[in-house]
Amino acid sequence: MTHSPQRDSISGARRVARIAVAAGLVAALSAAGPVPMALAADAPPAAPVDGDVKSAPDKLGSKDADLLAEAKAEGAKHVTMMIATAPGKTEQVAEKLNAVKGGSVGHTHDKLGYVRATVPTAKADAAIAAAAKLSTVHGIDLREEIPLDDPTPSADTTKGAKGKGGKGTYKAPDKRTPAKNPYNPSFETGAVDFVKHNRKADGRGVTIGILDSGVDLAHPALQKTTTGERKIVDWVTATDPIVDNDRTWRPMVSSVSGPSFAYDGKTWKAPAGDYRISTFLESYTTGGDANGDTNLDGDTTDSWGVLYDAEAGTVRVDLNNNQDFSDDTPMKPYKDKFHVGYFGTDDPKTDVAERQPFVVEIRKDVPMDPYGGDWVGQKADFVNIGLIEGSHGSHVAGITAAHGLFGGKMNGAAPGAKLVSSRACTWSGGCTNVALTEGMIDLVANRGVDIVNMSIGGLPALNDGNNARAELYSRLIDTYGVQIVISAGNSGPGANTIGDPALADKVISVGASVSRETWAANYGSVVKKKYGMMPFSSRGPREDGGFTPTLVAPGASVNTIQTWAAGAPVAEAGYGLPAGYGMLQGTSMASPQAAGAAALLLSAAKQKRIDLTPAKLRTALTSTAERIKDVQAYEQGAGLIDIEEAWDAIRDGATAHTYTVKAPVDTAIDQFLKTPGFGTGLYDREGGLKTGQKKTYDITITRTSGPDRAVKHELDLENNADRTFRIVGDDEVRLPLNKPVTVKVQANPKSAGLKSAILEVDDPRTEGVDHQVLNTVVVSAPLKYTFAASGKAQRNDTTSYFVTVPEGAKTLEIAMSGLKADSQTRFIAIHPYGVPADPTSTVNCYPNYSNPANTCRPDVRSYPDPQPGVWEIEVESRRTSPLLDNPYKLNVAVLGAAFDPETVTVPEAKVGEPAAASWKVTNRLAALDGKLLGGPLGSANTDRPSIKTGDKHTTTVEVPAGAASLDVAIGNVTDTAADLDLAVYKDGVRVAQSADGDSEESVSIAKPAAGTYTVEVVGYSVPAGTAEYDYRDVFFSETLGTITVDGSAPVKLGTGDSATVSGTVTAAAEAPEGREFFGRVQLVNERGTVAGLGSVTIEKVVP
Repeated sequence: MTHSPQRDSISGARRVARIAVAAGLVAALSAAGPVPMALAADAPPAAPVDGDVKSAPDKLGSKDADLLAEAKAEGAKHVTMMIATAPGKTEQVAEKLNAVKGGSVGHTHDKLGYVRATVPTAKADAAIAAAAKLSTVHGIDLREEIPLDDPTPSADTTKGAKGKGGKGTYKAPDKRTPAKNPYNPSFETGAVDFVKHNRKADGRGVTIGILDSGVDLAHPALQKTTTGERKIVDWVTATDPIVDNDRTWRPMVSSVSGPSFAYDGKTWKAPAGDYRISTFLESYTTGGDANGDTNLDGDTTDSWGVLYDAEAGTVRVDLNNNQDFSDDTPMKPYKDKFHVGYFGTDDPKTDVAERQPFVVEIRKDVPMDPYGGDWVGQKADFVNIGLIEGSHGSHVAGITAAHGLFGGKMNGAAPGAKLVSSRACTWSGGCTNVALTEGMIDLVANRGVDIVNMSIGGLPALNDGNNARAELYSRLIDTYGVQIVISAGNSGPGANTIGDPALADKVISVGASVSRETWAANYGSVVKKKYGMMPFSSRGPREDGGFTPTLVAPGASVNTIQTWAAGAPVAEAGYGLPAGYGMLQGTSMASPQAAGAAALLLSAAKQKRIDLTPAKLRTALTSTAERIKDVQAYEQGAGLIDIEEAWDAIRDGATAHTYTVKAPVDTAIDQFLKTPGFGTGLYDREGGLKTGQKKTYDITITRTSGPDRAVKHELDLENNADRTFRIVGDDEVRLPLNKPVTVKVQANPKSAGLKSAILEVDDPRTEGVDHQVLNTVVVSAPLKYTFAASGKAQRNDTTSYFVTVPEGAKTLEIAMSGLKADSQTRFIAIHPYGVPADPTSTVNCYPNYSNPANTCRPDVRSYPDPQPGVWEIEVESRRTSPLLDNPYKLNVAVLGAAFDPETVTVPEAKVGEPAAASWKVTNRLAALDGKLLGGPLGSANTDRPSIKTGDKHTTTVEVPAGAASLDVAIGNVTDTAADLDLAVYKDGVRVAQSADGDSEESVSIAKPAAGTYTVEVVGYSVPAGTAEYDYRDVFFSETLGTITVDGSAPVKLGTGDSATVSGTVTAAAEAPEGREFFGRVQLVNERGTVAGLGSVTIEKVVP
């Protein structure tokens, strides 16, 4: 039996950080010192505070460059890369990577152009550089784990929370519930009526792939199709046995022979023959819904022998633990014989099943090189014990294709369809991009599916869809004719929060909509609005202006979960649910509604022998979607799916030409787009557009398919918010083949805020709209000093404000007031990169909502050193707010007081004797009525070393007990193009890191434990060869001394005003050799938010 040296899965907070590190999001919250109301760590954590997107070779990508830097900082032994090559050109890449000592190629797919390889981290730079030089390599992604959102009621509610949001008026769904119902509202897309009118087009003949957390094989509503055929026809695990550290994959490396043999200190029996054996521990599944209790007996200590017959291709599991395999059924992989085993014994007297189904899978000849040591160069077979990770996948499956929910007339969208389950999620709360890539390839290329649903994704700062996985997904769609449907993400309602890989060009990305009736039936929450968007649904556009989401579908459903789980309703709905049923919410639930709708159209097309390609399917869906009133295009895309209208378009021959678009993009990070400053849609966020200003944009359109002559196209603007946009010139244009033509679109906003519209480019001789271009502009309130707004937030609704933070702001402060008693209304700040700067989960940041784990202050929060640019501040009222209309006041201020000099130097001070220090403070931004704060002295170490690419400098810091903070900073590099990274370790464990795209890095550790800390500076890239940089570390402790100011004296400064402030610094002891004493004074406003900082350094302390 072998042992995997893979590291433990990273924690939830760090997993999310890895998704967002492209913006330097794990930088210290305040390099200059503690900020009383700085962003609190949370789940999902506060996102960007400062920093740039990391520079990187174009083929690697900014996010992946940072993942590599983090792997180096962590001391990871290996990194895994996924490479998109030209189709049919994988051999040369594979040869280069196989030649790396200690490296191995774990997977290739030549037809698509995909290579996955693992190399030693120390050799990763050279391996990536070698691969990137090949013209056949298009993109390189590094392995990462994407958190799986928790859509369950338990994640949406905290114990002891109060609030109702209305009165539950709906009874629990049951077998008498009609097909049209608000609990699983597939009728809103037209699915129920379509099946009623096309009874043989209910999904039959169509197989849907579910790439998720695994589907429960025991659920009654997932057993049969409408024609009595088996519902789930295949069940596989997509994770890699080694690089994904999924220990449900057992390495079969111990050979034994029956009828009797010794293994693991025990004597075993088996039929005569040669086998390989391993042990499966239920604790391997700790972190999933069963939390390591695989057989559901209340503990996590059970284990079972696993016997593999390589010749027969069978697996036996010693379920009764009698060390005798002869009484255990040999199991084949599920698709071969539909063999299902069970851990545990069910008690038929209870509602919940006390047993869990599993299947087996065999993966042959897996390269063992990532284990290192003697395993390098070897291969082995692995056996998987196929278990679900959680309820997510079963719920998604039920929405797409359940038949007979609650034993009655309620169904999924396509009850006649079959399913293939592929588990891509691990036991650490997320799904790896390796599994999501290779699982998708396997489903589409090998499992005979007609469409795939994937309700998983994450939010990178640079969400432009320009990465290897997005390219591969588009190739899969084109090569195999299988449409992929993906959830848009749950990071909304901010603009530009669309998740990856829903960004891929040819996937259908799905946002979450909701009706008034579903709010009442599923949540017990009363609203006025007839139909709208779920507040959390991620919005477009892509960073390159691209059209996302594609469309929307209902985002909440009562549906199937695993049969061994108790019913999971929303408490405020006022009813219970039987075991195996739960109410889940999210774009994860909207995506399968769309996939099921598409399955109905595919089913109908097969019945009518219509060749419905993915392109025709997308055209039909987007051309006929129903626009949701008062919801902008960037929020809903083309609109709510309308299956019957889409079917009419398909019967009429829906088709479309293909096009490329080059439109101007002005965002905080547009320089990192594939073509800097341009993208596939118009997106002007940072261009300074003003109310009443007319601004014209050139949009270049190239038709890339169709007749070899100029074709007349009609131009039209749909869902044109406030009639902001107009087409300049003729609304008809002739587009020749493969020749660019420029059309002009003018924006003339009449009010502040974000405005969007769809530019339709249509050949009237084709059925359906040929192409849709998203146009998005932002009119931001100039935030010279302050901004104020007031309004009423309806329960479950959102309002957004946009403000421009100027250069030089020390702190962005946002305060909410004017709330009525018990109102649950919050604000969320969204960084200019389109990444939320506050936790967006529905249990955080709300006033009058009990959540002991919430550290997000509801009334006022500050954001230190805010990124200059357009910030979005959204206001929303929770579904449990007792008020339907929730008045609020919003006050925003940017603070920036400069101390001159920044640092006062005291040449010499005596122990115990105060030394004077003074500064001139000039207030450059919002007026403030504040005071000064002193604090403990710090012990500082400064240096100016030189560094080269690949160098690693370490410094040891001894921190005493009772220290208030440990701050480390580097910067002022002689090579301005250099990229240096900073990390701090204690006892070998990394406790802080700053690794953005430049060399100005800093971290701050509050209340550090006493002990030895190691600071590591890594030369990630030094183009000049060598570079000098400033280094400083400082820890603060009252045992060293204090800096004292008159905190009772008010400091009132209007904008532009100056004042002289003073204090005294007293050293309590002499400084250790090589270190000097350092102190700081903070100027804070009446709410305790830091407006500016001054420092003092004591060069020498004498007795």
